[in-house]
Amino acid sequence: MKILLIGANVASTPYYVYPLGLSMVASALKSAGHQVVQFDFLKNGMSIDAIENEIRSFSPGIIGISMRNIDNVNQMNEQRYLDAVKEIAGKIRDMTSVPIILGGSGFSIMPEAILREVGADYGIVGEGESQMVQFADNAEKARYPAKGCIRSSSHMSGESIPSACYDNDIMRFYLKSGNIASLQTKRGCTHKCIYCSYPLLEGPVIRPRNPSSVADDIEILINDHKASYIFFTDSVFNDDEGSYLGIIEEMKKRNIHIPWTAFFKPEGLNDKDVELMKETGLKAVEIGADASTDITLKRLGKSFRFRDIIECNDLFARHGIATAHFYMFGCPGETKETVIEGLENIKSLKKTVSFIFMGIRILPDTILQRISIAEGLLSKDNPLLESAYYIAPGIEKEWLEKTLTDGFSGIKNCIFPPDAMDGSLQFLHKLGYSGSLWDMLVPADKKYRRQRVHGKD
Repeated sequence: MKILLIGANVASTPYYVYPLGLSMVASALKSAGHQVVQFDFLKNGMSIDAIENEIRSFSPGIIGISMRNIDNVNQMNEQRYLDAVKEIAGKIRDMTSVPIILGGSGFSIMPEAILREVGADYGIVGEGESQMVQFADNAEKARYPAKGCIRSSSHMSGESIPSACYDNDIMRFYLKSGNIASLQTKRGCTHKCIYCSYPLLEGPVIRPRNPSSVADDIEILINDHKASYIFFTDSVFNDDEGSYLGIIEEMKKRNIHIPWTAFFKPEGLNDKDVELMKETGLKAVEIGADASTDITLKRLGKSFRFRDIIECNDLFARHGIATAHFYMFGCPGETKETVIEGLENIKSLKKTVSFIFMGIRILPDTILQRISIAEGLLSKDNPLLESAYYIAPGIEKEWLEKTLTDGFSGIKNCIFPPDAMDGSLQFLHKLGYSGSLWDMLVPADKKYRRQRVHGKD
């Protein structure tokens, strides 16, 4: 069957990210014998006319639309992405009656509400590879599901997660717009952060891909697509089971050396492992600290404390690896005292850059949603299609914004609001610089005077 897959992402900040999930579904469909065309909305200038032309020339029997995010989770400068999906689906329906199927992590967060809002026929919740193949196989026989939202009772094994079928034209566009190529090494998240949807989307068990398959993908990106910077998209790269080390060892075995970055949690690392990663090209890490005091870290469900964040930051700094931290203020348990303490904690970190968010985007079926309802901040029937943010009772939004603005004023490596540098980073990408580029904001090597920064539980 002829299938058109549309990547509906419109976000280009802080940098362009290749539609990896789309290409992994395309890979599964092609392996099952289907004819697939991948279309990226951003690459085509967000042109509805371009979609119309693609449909007319290809005449697909099924059209899938992939949603990566529903909004930008930034209360200071909110951007909603669902409208673009509605516009795409509307144009498709004007042209043809073929089934429209939604999918992707953004859709899976609140599938029923999004399916109603967009007006598509079906939606795949969670992993799309096997379910999309099953849908296409049945569609060839004119068999369709009875319900709009399609769910699977189990997750794919790590061994069965396919390599992406990277589209040459789409990859060329994304490499030109920042030279970052995306790759996934595993799925699943064992952590219990109260605000996060990853365990809901990918399951609570780590499912690592075969290190040899991952290394094959890296070599394809280097040799066939001329990628010069890799972004491992795993929710947490340094998993507790240590499967990430198998990837690194396979890279070293094959003499693969390419600049790369990933998301890290600030625990479970040592000098030996960091040095091994550096030997394969580790250039920068994004540390999911999320809160800046022991009190708020504990309330977010984190297993580490701020001392661990300091030690992790210093560990990478010793090896010359740039670090970026991401912090949210207004967490459960937040008080004016913890806000001030958190400001000083963040400013005490050396040789790093920190991005500061105000409030936490509330997502369905999370502990944070239940807390918000219990505290009277959110109604039970709110579908959360429109963004809602948690700020702890007793913390006035205006006070928090002013305190953060004043507290980080003039500190170049503490970015508030978090998108304040987006324009500069995009400009550097246009000039030909590659990678995350926030590492350019890391202060030069100098002594920092560390003040008291650790609160008690």
